[in-house]
Amino acid sequence: MPRLREETEPTSWFLRVRGDVKQWSYRTMGIDRAIGFNILARAWSSSAGLITVALIARFLTPQQQGYYYTFGSLIALQIIFELGFSLVILQMASHERAHLSISEDGHISGDAVAHCRLASVLQKTVKWYSAGAVLLAIFLLFAGFHFFGTHRKPEDHVSWQIPWCFAVLAATVTFQVDPVLSFMEGCGFISNVARLRFVQATAGSVCAWLVLVSHHGLFAPATIICANAIGAIVWLSRKRSLLLSLLRFKPGPNRIGWMKEVWPFQWRIALSWLCGYFIFQLFNPVLFAYRGAVEAGQMGMSLTIMNALIAIAISWVNTKAAPFGAMIARKEYAELDRTFFTAVRQSLLVCTVCILLTWVAIIYLNWIHFPLVRRVLAPLPFGLLLLLVPMNVLVFAQATYLRAHKQEKFLLNSVLGAILTGSSTFFLGRSYGAIGVVIGSVLIGALIGVPLGTYTFIKYRRIWHEA
Repeated sequence: MPRLREETEPTSWFLRVRGDVKQWSYRTMGIDRAIGFNILARAWSSSAGLITVALIARFLTPQQQGYYYTFGSLIALQIIFELGFSLVILQMASHERAHLSISEDGHISGDAVAHCRLASVLQKTVKWYSAGAVLLAIFLLFAGFHFFGTHRKPEDHVSWQIPWCFAVLAATVTFQVDPVLSFMEGCGFISNVARLRFVQATAGSVCAWLVLVSHHGLFAPATIICANAIGAIVWLSRKRSLLLSLLRFKPGPNRIGWMKEVWPFQWRIALSWLCGYFIFQLFNPVLFAYRGAVEAGQMGMSLTIMNALIAIAISWVNTKAAPFGAMIARKEYAELDRTFFTAVRQSLLVCTVCILLTWVAIIYLNWIHFPLVRRVLAPLPFGLLLLLVPMNVLVFAQATYLRAHKQEKFLLNSVLGAILTGSSTFFLGRSYGAIGVVIGSVLIGALIGVPLGTYTFIKYRRIWHEA
């Protein structure tokens, strides 16, 4: 027995220390399981991105790098068919889930009407995305062949056709799977989906490295998307009892009236998301068309780093999207505000530290003339690009808060931002290249995006919570 006590004491000490670390992380930094896995996924993506950058520089030409990142910008055109539906799904599911209990084996108990409405959300999701996937595949194939065929330079000896077809096929599969993950998040499986994202990020990076090393680099985007799709399908198959029971459930007269209840919210979300393409995804295609594949590749790699920083910082807020909806459904506004403002402060703190460290690293690598740093923007435009990170984090957080009320009040902001940023990107990008694109975006964000977003947030938060 004494020996047993000696063996268990170190284990008990380790468990106590681990518990203390968890409690400190949650109290001080607000890191719960969902945020933890989100941070792990983004940290892995950022760290693995350095390896990917090195492999791209080693195994792809500067022209191929431009195609590599422009593939991603064109794939993002799926937003035309997605119509912001995934965000609507998450919020609709979270509001109904607030009145239900879901057991480990997928059994649902609670309010019968909420059960019917939850089932109708999933059924509508599957129908919508099954039809949209076919249209998406046709559209992306023709759009890609037209764009690359029209803007290809004579010196670009790049075989892009087959890799593009594979990327479209993979994107079509994830187009059908991702909204179901949003539904599961709305049902309360937030940490589970966050852990899945970490697994997807890991598997996608490793698969991309293997493809790059084997000298098939332009197949890497398709490989990453395929890894994400396979991981999601495997995880969802473990939840099939819950999903199949909801798909087979007959909602009857209690089904959600989509055109009456949801469409007034969804069309605004759809237009906002479509505007987001002109704000976030237009840089690469414009630079590819007017400045060539090399400069488009530099911008693409810089945007990848910027987006990774945004994704890490915003984890404190976006993992709360479903709980926000549940709090609103129960009218727990004080708890909602406390949780939201704490998450925003933590996001901005992490954001500030990350952008400072990143910019210092870029300056240092340029100072020592590290070869791979030439594949990103120069320190000045790169530093300006990083100023967009805290702006986007703040506006995204405000939009998440308001959208949790099943209302879209950022439509004017999105349309105005799309018109101004799209015009700025086109005219300044054509004339001045990457530096013109970045300066235009920063000025629009600082002078219009953040002030208008903050005004919208304060206005509707006061109206809804005082009513």
